[in-house]
Amino acid sequence: MIAQGLIDGVRETVGIAGDPSGVRVVCAMSGGVDSTVTAALLKHAGFDVVGITLQLYDHGEAVRRKGACCAGQDIHDARRAASALGIPHYVLDFESRFREAVIDQFVESYLAGETPIPCVTCNRTVKFADLLERSRELDAAVLATGHYVESRARPDGSGRRDMFTPADLSRDQSYFLFATTQPQLDYLRFPLGTLSKAETRAIAASLDLDVAAKPDSQDICFVPEGDYAELIRKLRPEGVAPGDIVDMEGRVLGRHEGIVNYTIGQRRGLGIAGGEPLYVVRIDAASRRVVVGPREALKQTEIPVSDLNWLGDRPLSAEPQPVHARIRSTRPPVPAEIRLAGDIPAVTVRGGEYGVSPGQACVLYEGEGPGMRVLGGGFIARA
Repeated sequence: MIAQGLIDGVRETVGIAGDPSGVRVVCAMSGGVDSTVTAALLKHAGFDVVGITLQLYDHGEAVRRKGACCAGQDIHDARRAASALGIPHYVLDFESRFREAVIDQFVESYLAGETPIPCVTCNRTVKFADLLERSRELDAAVLATGHYVESRARPDGSGRRDMFTPADLSRDQSYFLFATTQPQLDYLRFPLGTLSKAETRAIAASLDLDVAAKPDSQDICFVPEGDYAELIRKLRPEGVAPGDIVDMEGRVLGRHEGIVNYTIGQRRGLGIAGGEPLYVVRIDAASRRVVVGPREALKQTEIPVSDLNWLGDRPLSAEPQPVHARIRSTRPPVPAEIRLAGDIPAVTVRGGEYGVSPGQACVLYEGEGPGMRVLGGGFIARA
């Protein structure tokens, strides 16, 4: 059984007054434990729940790989879970859309010498744009997902909502949701934001759901065995070409078999013998050069940001605003400031950061820790 307090919390999260049985909620179901428990909580809270699973890429690849989402076995798992919960379930074929919006963009970004984040692209296009539109077509009041973030209504009665880091920071997914726009955020709900992963699995086990012990999905779901370089060679063989590895003065130190094999901050696998440790500090796609240097050369204080999604209360200007910035999903936010340098948003990290890679995200918060408001973010641009 699910505790009454938890059910009350789910109703509060949805935030729609009246009989919940008259409130339709679409739940995005990937076939994993998080989205399945999200659907279960909504169902037990009395809502009219409809499960939707997106078929995003080739089943043939998916069925040969465990821990992928939105394909193969996972679609089967989502269908079984919906049946066990007694809710209607639909599978939408978004393969061509996913290929165009996510996979092709991922490949082009790597060939440009960047380090892309396909999960962000997927969330802001396929999941939080296309799926959200389908949810509205089904007359759903809200769209719920199994992401570990919190969404709270503003106390001013405006109907606007804000995003916050979850109670369990080890599962925090706000870094991958920074591009969620204000209208999307107003429509989305995240019932797992107050739970830990262990609590989510315990709920699944208490309901005898088959996915209770299912492994988590991989970040890059469409890359078999995690070999993104091989995927790029397959899709764009003409774009993968050898080139020089050079030091910061331009002296040739060695050769490489394609810039797609390297990321900013990489130290291992350079194939260069020498004295001090060397790191990849820059990738020049036009000349096919990988530039290496000492670790100190990776330090960057000023970070230009492109495609900024700003959710803060004060409009940006040339006057710096205090924020906390997070430039990698595995790092905590650090004190910083954001301002407009001309028309370009620029984030200044007070103590500097190492391994700032174009294409990655710079996500902004009011502070650090659980329950911190997400102020938005953007993609790290070239200096």
